[in-house]
Amino acid sequence: MTAPASRAARAFSLMAVLLLFLGAACRSEGNLILATTTSTYDSGLLDVLVPAFEDATGYQVKVIAVGTGQALEMGRRGDADVLLVHAPDAEEEFVAQGYGINRQLVMHNDFVIVGPADDPAGVEDAPDALAALAAIAGAGAGFVSRGDGSGTHQLELSLWEELGLDPTDASWYQEAGQGMGATLQIANQRDAYTITDRATYLALREHLDLEVLSEGDPRLLNIYHVMQVNPERFGGVNAAGAQAFVAFLLSDAAQELIRDFGIDEYGQPLFVPDAGKTADELSTP
Repeated sequence: MTAPASRAARAFSLMAVLLLFLGAACRSEGNLILATTTSTYDSGLLDVLVPAFEDATGYQVKVIAVGTGQALEMGRRGDADVLLVHAPDAEEEFVAQGYGINRQLVMHNDFVIVGPADDPAGVEDAPDALAALAAIAGAGAGFVSRGDGSGTHQLELSLWEELGLDPTDASWYQEAGQGMGATLQIANQRDAYTITDRATYLALREHLDLEVLSEGDPRLLNIYHVMQVNPERFGGVNAAGAQAFVAFLLSDAAQELIRDFGIDEYGQPLFVPDAGKTADELSTP
């Protein structure tokens, strides 16, 4: 090995050690990695919940906001300590496979179908979400999908499947491959329809020309659970911190923060607190 190559190898080894050290530091007892859906981040809810948790417990939380599919993948790799996500079927599989424990219902809101105010597909006249999507497909109107494996994307795909349509190769259908906020902006720029959680839409509404055109279908219920990444599977996770975060979200203090979030700014709550309930007790707003 030449001298420059040897120096490069030593530098690479030093960098690897440094990265390992930094990774270990981030997973120390006082730090917690939360992988969560973009809707909890884009809506601003985490700006309320995380500081309250940190003040109450002394933990420092690193928030990684991605689609639910990506958050679950982080959990499968042991790259997060606790997850706050909204894809119940995928979550149940995650727990059944032994990756997650202590899964608890936290809150819900709903999905809505939004689109341009002139509503060229006549979505507003559709009696439910399936009829709304059928109207969009029938008119060949622009539709922007998250396309990122998120809970929102999974919900959208389940609706197309129930409708018996596969729009993925249609010229009017576009996959953004991005978070909810970015997807809404793309739909807005293209005068297109999309499916969004109500909280993110309300948080960004003043920057959008899109209107809520279909809502209230029970299929559009949007349920959030929190769960720990299994410490028996990944010895490096912060089990104590994750357990504390789960307990905090179920506490009266956190549930009150969730209940009141959005009322002052948007005139309505963005989420409904659900600690102690079962999914069968929930309904769309």
